[in-house]
Amino acid sequence: MLHVNENYSKIKPTYLFAEIAHRVAAHQERNPDAKIIRLGIGDVTEPLCPAVVEAMHKAVDDEAGKGDKFYGYGPEQGYAFLREKIAAVDFQARGIDIRADEILVSDGAKCDCGNIQELFANDVKVAVGDPVYPVYVDTNVMAGRHDIMLMPCTAANGFVPSPLFKQEPDLVYLCYPNNPTGAVATKAQLQKWVDWANANKKLILFDAAYEAFIRTPGIPHSIYECEGARKCAIEFRSYSKTAGFTGVRCGYTVVPSEVVAYDSEGNEVQLKPMWTRRQTTKFNGASYITQRGAEAIYSEEGQRQIKATIDFYLENARLVREALSSAGFTCTGGVDSPYVWVDVKGDSWEFFDKLLKEANVVTTPGAGFGKAGEGYIRISAFNSRANVLEAIDRIKRCLKA
Repeated sequence: MLHVNENYSKIKPTYLFAEIAHRVAAHQERNPDAKIIRLGIGDVTEPLCPAVVEAMHKAVDDEAGKGDKFYGYGPEQGYAFLREKIAAVDFQARGIDIRADEILVSDGAKCDCGNIQELFANDVKVAVGDPVYPVYVDTNVMAGRHDIMLMPCTAANGFVPSPLFKQEPDLVYLCYPNNPTGAVATKAQLQKWVDWANANKKLILFDAAYEAFIRTPGIPHSIYECEGARKCAIEFRSYSKTAGFTGVRCGYTVVPSEVVAYDSEGNEVQLKPMWTRRQTTKFNGASYITQRGAEAIYSEEGQRQIKATIDFYLENARLVREALSSAGFTCTGGVDSPYVWVDVKGDSWEFFDKLLKEANVVTTPGAGFGKAGEGYIRISAFNSRANVLEAIDRIKRCLKA
């Protein structure tokens, strides 16, 4: 008899954004003439920057045999030309000791955040923030880990938990700038986590997908800015929001040579060879065309262009934050993050439905990110300036009605 993986029955039947899409589609069907503005899912709206597009066109010629060389299968870890640029620009230029051979290129941070859990035994204790990016929880439950510890991230702690546990986890997911709250963590706050992990033989999985949005001086862009992090942390990076690669798909994971876990006898096991083995077995690598596009991000022109795009989204976020704040709502995020986390002081799904039905504006209900997200909505800055301004006007009119 063929048995299914019954762990799937222990997660919600639909992914959060699938449920939102269902509600939006139903509303559109009932109101076919409604112009719906989507400020929910974190999908970019601005096009790929010209430097990336030009590089990808040249790479297409290479793949077509018109360039110097035809490229088929590439190295599963990523091409050296991209890994070396990542190490130099994203890390070494900031004084961070990360080498190219510690970087593995992938098709995005979402996949890596989910796939990394394959390296660990099913009995490891996992801790995540609450509210939380759903992928961290669902992928662990799919693997059979049901006892997941929730670390409340609330206004009281600035949405940054501290490593204080009654029962300590083995593995902790941290995400800063945070999705969904838009909050950032200071270096001192992250250093406490690194010190805790090293003192207790624990591991931090650090999701830095939104680091390019940081503008406040002194806020760390990487966990590796903290002393000792090379021994206890794995970091995920994404080009989706950084450079509009949501449809292109590319990101990378940093696994320093020193970072270890332990076997059943307590012996150290390096995680970089394990992650390399996992990726080379189950993944054929991001395409040559995609990686040439990603490489162009690191050119002088590419850096200038993607900064302009991110600044555009941050201005959208500022407009949203200021509008909601002036309407009497307490807001977090929208400064070093494209997300504004709004305290609606009520049922988050009800508020979501109100804005959808009365203003034709899509947001994300905080309850979809966990129990501590109840009472909040997340508003995304990813849209055109005209749509953001119109959405703000509609929301204000809706709230006054």
